[in-house]
Amino acid sequence: MSLVALVARSSVRLHTSPRPWRTSLAILLPVRFASRKHNRDKDNGRDTKEKHSPSVSTSDLVPGSQRIAAGDEHKRAEEKMRAVLERFRKDVAGLEMRASGRVTPAVLAPVRVPLPDNKGADGRGVLLEEIATVGVREGTTLLITVFEEHTLKHVEQAIYDAKIPHVVPQKIDSRTIKIPMPKPTVEARQAMVANVQRQAEEARMHVRKQHQASLKKGKYAKHSVEVEEFQSLTDKYLGAIDKVLAESKKSAGSK
Repeated sequence: MSLVALVARSSVRLHTSPRPWRTSLAILLPVRFASRKHNRDKDNGRDTKEKHSPSVSTSDLVPGSQRIAAGDEHKRAEEKMRAVLERFRKDVAGLEMRASGRVTPAVLAPVRVPLPDNKGADGRGVLLEEIATVGVREGTTLLITVFEEHTLKHVEQAIYDAKIPHVVPQKIDSRTIKIPMPKPTVEARQAMVANVQRQAEEARMHVRKQHQASLKKGKYAKHSVEVEEFQSLTDKYLGAIDKVLAESKKSAGSK
């Protein structure tokens, strides 16, 4: 059959179909609606294919100028240096209270109690408040009550070792120590300043020790960015210690 005859027969069949419009709509409508949806998605900037946005780390949100090359080791070193500074501040506050004549438990803040089974996180011993209660009686006497009897002798020795001016423990019974507090004098303030200076040097030593430990652990190059970061960190906390010392001297009237 020729091509012309085939086209003519198809045309006759189409025109003789009882409802030709149904066939046309069945073919055209889905295509037309699909085309419209595709155009709308395209106009709105959406892609019909699903997209997965990559997860973003919080470290990526930190400006480049604020990022620390030393990373986690720098963070750990700063936490330890901060702990040294806060401990020093607390000890100084207790000494200042003592020199001002106010009798409070903070007077014994410098006391660290080494126990046979517990030397504390820094090796200096545990805080007195961890193993005993400290109260004030009649506004002039400190009263220490240990939780366990076997720690009393260690607490008594630790109070002597703290070398707090005019603080002399007196044992009352197997669990209690009293400390009569004399009125402050010029000598007491001078002794307080000397004590603060000693503790400031100890705090500086701990900061420098942490500095060296971090550099040794990281094995950084001599003139690397990491070495500069640790030096800046150390200078920051040494400066903060010096500031606390200067303020304490000023409050005591010392130069």
